[in-house]
Order: sequence, then C-alpha cells, then structure tokens
Amino acid sequence: MDPRFAINGQRRRGGMRWWVLVLFAAYLGYYWLGHRQEASFTGRTQMVDTTMDQEVALGLQGFEQILGQSRVVTTGDAVDDVREIARRLIEAGPKLEQHLASTRGIRASTPWEAFEWDVAVIESDEANAFCLPGGKMAVYTGILPIAQNTDALAAIMGHEIAHAILRHGAERMAQQKLVQIGSVAAGMSTSDMDPRQRQMLMAAIGVGTQYGLTLPFSRNHESEADYVGLMLAAAACFNPAEAVGLWQRMGANSSGKAPPEFMSTHPSSNTRIQRLQGWMDEADQVRAQFCSNP
Repeated sequence: MDPRFAINGQRRRGGMRWWVLVLFAAYLGYYWLGHRQEASFTGRTQMVDTTMDQEVALGLQGFEQILGQSRVVTTGDAVDDVREIARRLIEAGPKLEQHLASTRGIRASTPWEAFEWDVAVIESDEANAFCLPGGKMAVYTGILPIAQNTDALAAIMGHEIAHAILRHGAERMAQQKLVQIGSVAAGMSTSDMDPRQRQMLMAAIGVGTQYGLTLPFSRNHESEADYVGLMLAAAACFNPAEAVGLWQRMGANSSGKAPPEFMSTHPSSNTRIQRLQGWMDEADQVRAQFCSNP
C-alpha cells in the first residue's frame, strides 16, 4: 500500500467529501426549480412532484385499508351531520378559492374535478379526523363530544379538507424524498471520516433535520390548514368563532399528553387559538359575504 495512505498498515482516515454535498445542493436546486408551484388559496410557493391521479390512487388505497380495519358507522344522526357538513364545505371550496384569488392577486389552481370525495364515520374513542390526498376523509366518533356542535365539527373537517386541497401530502412526500437523498449524500461525504466522529456528525445532522426542517415544516402545514379550514367553515355559513372554543377543549383534552411545541408536528393549542383569533375578522367578513343570514 502506498505509505501516503497507510498508518501501521491501516488506511488513513480523511475528512469530508465536499464534492458530494455540492452535487446534492445542485440537485436540490434543480429539483426545487423543476417542481415548484403556487399553492392554492394562499399563493405560497410549494414543491410537489406527484400528479393528482397519483394522489387520488394513494388516498383511495389508504382509505380502503383504514376502513377495512375499522368499525364504520353507516346510519344515525352523527353520520347525517358529518355528511351534510362535508357537502357544505366541499361546495364552498371553489367560491372561497376564487374570492381569495381575486383579493390577493393569486391564481386559483385547485383541480377540483380530480378529487373523489367520500366521508366515513368510524366508531372509535380516538379524538381524530383525517382527509387523505384525493378527498377521502373520516371522522372518529371520539372527537364528537369535544366538538359539541356542528360549527366546531365543521372547523375540524374544514381543517382536514384543507390539507387535501392544499396538497400537503404531496409536499411531505417530496420533502421526505429529498431528506432521504440528503441522508445518503451525507453518508457518502463522511465515509472517510473517523468512525466515531462520523457517527456524531450523522447524529447531529439527523437531529438538525428533525427539529430544524421536518417538524417546523409540519407545523407550518397545520397552521395553513387551520387558516384555510376556518375560511372554508365561514364560507359554508358555519360560525367560525366556534373554532376557538374547540381548540380550548382540545387543549384541555390533551393536557399533560402533548410534547413541547418545538418537538411536535402540530402547533400548541394556545398558538392555534391566538392565530385563529387573529384571523377571525377575516372569517367573519367571508361569512357575511357568502351567507345571506350570517
């Protein structure tokens, strides 16, 4: 072995392979420029690399799996209420988007015709609801006592619908893809380092990615869905003020269970309440505009 590369018969450890990181940064820039688009309703620039057809297929697959493992409620007042709320929110979506587009000077870009809406009620103590990419959604009966009324339930369902129409699922998939590629690039760039130093550096990169990128990214999505969901509920002629009481009850229900906000995928209940209160004047204006008897 060339003595320049050996110490006591062992290969000498080197430093970072910076060229790997430079290539990854170049790919990241190319990927971002090639897949960026303007988010509907807010005009925020987002990165999406899947088609709506792919999202619909993924959402349907996940929905069928969940329903196949759950007790689905098919009749009763709760089912009727959930279906009626969903109908009103979905019908309000396009007119709200046009309103926000005209007032903000952004493009109305939601492919409404591609969504395949469906809603189910699932018997469960879990206080939860979801809307998968493509429009498949479910409400768990455990959240009904916390909602207490149709206006608050509309805020919950509006929030979940907002995730779907804002294509947050597709954004998360694109982000995860880049994080995975970045992890591979980091591993390659540090492969010549001392094993202990490399382990420490990779752990630091993992923690930095989690708390500096992934979790804030998720919290931003939640806040965006809170805003659009509130406006959807208002445009569908529900009382947006009930969203504040809802999150007060949600906070009380999760007291002692939720991690600190910086460690969570969701904003704290107090943060959500403050933001909702800040948006309430706009929500009231939307309701007054779209509802003859607000």
